[in-house]
Amino acid sequence: MGTTDVATETDAHGGEEGGLVFHPLDQFIVEPLFGDGPIHWYTITNVTLWMALAVLCIFGLLVLGTSRRATIPSRLQSVAELAYGFVHKMVEDVTGKEGLKYFPYIFTLFLFIVFANFLGLIPTSFATTSHIAVTAVLALAVFLTVSVLGFVLNGAKFLSLFWVSSAPLALRPILAIIELISYFVRPVSHSIRLGGNIMAGHAVMKVFAGFAAIAAVAPLSVVAITAIYGLEVLVSFIQAYVFTILTCVYLRDALHPHH
Repeated sequence: MGTTDVATETDAHGGEEGGLVFHPLDQFIVEPLFGDGPIHWYTITNVTLWMALAVLCIFGLLVLGTSRRATIPSRLQSVAELAYGFVHKMVEDVTGKEGLKYFPYIFTLFLFIVFANFLGLIPTSFATTSHIAVTAVLALAVFLTVSVLGFVLNGAKFLSLFWVSSAPLALRPILAIIELISYFVRPVSHSIRLGGNIMAGHAVMKVFAGFAAIAAVAPLSVVAITAIYGLEVLVSFIQAYVFTILTCVYLRDALHPHH
């Protein structure tokens, strides 16, 4: 997590003055898990640890939670079944029956983002989905998968996605350019929406936590942190839902490329 403390700063004239120093973005610094050396592509970092924990949580929910397949389900099995049914219905409603064959991939995306978001709310943890490097990989994977699938299933007909046949003929070329630009912007908006919301929420919580060091406003700071934390719990789920349903929308475009 970031550091917020009462520190002594050196002013422009060389003197020293006490003040409250905030470092709300320090909590997003990627650090090696072992040692203090430079970070390479193979270095195990705090991001690696918390992403691995998210994967372990998925394993625990789906494998351990449903291993008994009890007629009267346990709480863990109930959560697993609710999550399965929730995403299954989402995929079917948005993409149709044809999209259900891609349900495992979409379900995995949803669970990974949900667990990564909620694990990031644990004090002293690391919010992996606050990093564009993580969310961009997820978004690019969706973008490339959908694009390849669109051409494999439809061939050149996939390009009809950019041709608005219902518009007046004179406007169609202009709309085609707009549609093409918006299509390639998809992974940008897809990743920034998730990463930006998670980062903003954690940064705001850290700022209010810093004010807790001031006795006069400490009670208000605690109330504000509690309220924002509750909001972040909601945001963590909503952002996973938004990322998943947008993935379903993009998949539908690949399955049915028409306006």
